Amino acid sequence: MDARELVDYAASLDCIHCGLCLNTCPTYLLTGVESSSPRGRIHLMRSVAEDELQADADYAEELDFCLLCRHCESVCPSGVRFGALMEHARSALEPVRERGPLARLARRAGFDLVLRDRSALRAAATVGRVAQRLGLVRLAARIGGQRARGLADAPAIPPAAERARLPERTPAAGTRRSTALLLEGCVMPELLGATNRATLRVLAACGFEVHVAREHVCCGSLHAHNGEASGARALARETLEACDARSDEGGTPLPLVVNSAGCGSHLKELAPAFAGQPDLERRARALSARTLDLSEALTRGPGAEGLAALLARVPTPARSVRAAWDDPCHLLHGQHIAREPRAILGRIPGLELVPMELAESCCGSAGIYSLLRPADARRVLEPKLAALAASGAEILVTANPGCQLQWAAGVRRAGLAVRVLHLAEVLDEFVVSVARPATAS
Repeated sequence: MDARELVDYAASLDCIHCGLCLNTCPTYLLTGVESSSPRGRIHLMRSVAEDELQADADYAEELDFCLLCRHCESVCPSGVRFGALMEHARSALEPVRERGPLARLARRAGFDLVLRDRSALRAAATVGRVAQRLGLVRLAARIGGQRARGLADAPAIPPAAERARLPERTPAAGTRRSTALLLEGCVMPELLGATNRATLRVLAACGFEVHVAREHVCCGSLHAHNGEASGARALARETLEACDARSDEGGTPLPLVVNSAGCGSHLKELAPAFAGQPDLERRARALSARTLDLSEALTRGPGAEGLAALLARVPTPARSVRAAWDDPCHLLHGQHIAREPRAILGRIPGLELVPMELAESCCGSAGIYSLLRPADARRVLEPKLAALAASGAEILVTANPGCQLQWAAGVRRAGLAVRVLHLAEVLDEFVVSVARPATAS
């Protein structure tokens, strides 16, 4: 393979090595090592492309060390798309890098089988729950070595009844203001089904008729972030087929509401996966344009009207609850959404939104990073746990499944009396469940 094919060389030249990214990079802040910073990694990529450096195990390790949080993009004066650079580099390296037989088997089982098949996901969750109940997961975490330590923080897999699929269609509660398609996701039904159901209730309460493409499994974001470009493209195409097939009475494809920041960011940047395929690229751009994070759906048009009407029916409680918002990386740095969730939380009666330091920094989840590199993920989260404790918040609110699970594990380890909730769960608990009936005077 030509060395220049291993990186997006032309895009790497956009970096001017100014260093503004350094203090935003979680891995550079951990190590102080230049090669563990965004500009350092770009320098490594250029060196590989110019045949000054081998794409060896050390190079692969530095790519793996990156959390792909994209915080560097938010401060880059040159507009370097570091996330895209990293995805390209990981994908190009994957076919030629050396992995042990167990690592290869795990990747193939995870990316080619489990994440692409709903039955396999449910079977894996069932097996995982049994293993947890028997104590086998804790045992594996103790005796499995460094790479198995992430199992100690593995979330408890709920019973089958709590992992029930969402209905294909849910009518609006009261006045129907709009219709939307909700992304159910791949892992969320098995680990965070309660969050999905809360999202469904919130949308319905705000006047949405909600549809779910039950045949759809995964958008491909985890594949794209971990160097599995071909799998990501295949799943992106399946996503197009599933979403384009759902339309309103006039035949217009429905807007897609997403409650996972990582999935939402991936779907809003889907077109490059189909470069050179004009029809698919056009459809991908159209899907990106109608993809909305939950917070966007509730602060625009019919959703904003529905939320306002719902909030007007919420009585003011006797006691306020302090809540802190933590920005998921792919919501803030990928989708540039910061105002909307804070605006929603600030309007909830009885909820006091308190500031938290480092809210814009990575929590260390990064998809499957916290499972593959648990020690690094914990070190990234530690200063944020201290900031949460200093904030005095009783609830930590986020909007991404990985962040939600990472925070829950960290709060549990630290012994903090803080509940970790998704934005949808906060709205469901503090608004939907207590709102007076619409017909009440």
